[in-house]
Amino acid sequence: MGSPLSLYMQELRFNRAQVVSEVFKTIMTLTALNLAGNSIGDCRTQVLVKAVMTNSTLTTLELWNNKIGDTRAHALSQALKTNTTLITLNLDSNLIRDNGA
Repeated sequence: MGSPLSLYMQELRFNRAQVVSEVFKTIMTLTALNLAGNSIGDCRTQVLVKAVMTNSTLTTLELWNNKIGDTRAHALSQALKTNTTLITLNLDSNLIRDNGA
């Protein structure tokens, strides 16, 4: 059985985002990760994009309200081409316009 991890509104900074990324790449039982409300922004989202590409157990990723823009939304969409297990990706309330959708 998989495990969820919620870091909702934990004010993640870059080094913490990197740690979360490493955890999420290596914990083979992690099925849901909630990083909503952390104002991660584009710079820190890039760290997560790499993790999405390699994770094979995550089915739900909550990234709403994180100041993610068009460029990183596009990068996430590219990562989904190699990730076949992610079912739900919530990017609501970010800075994504039509270009990044």
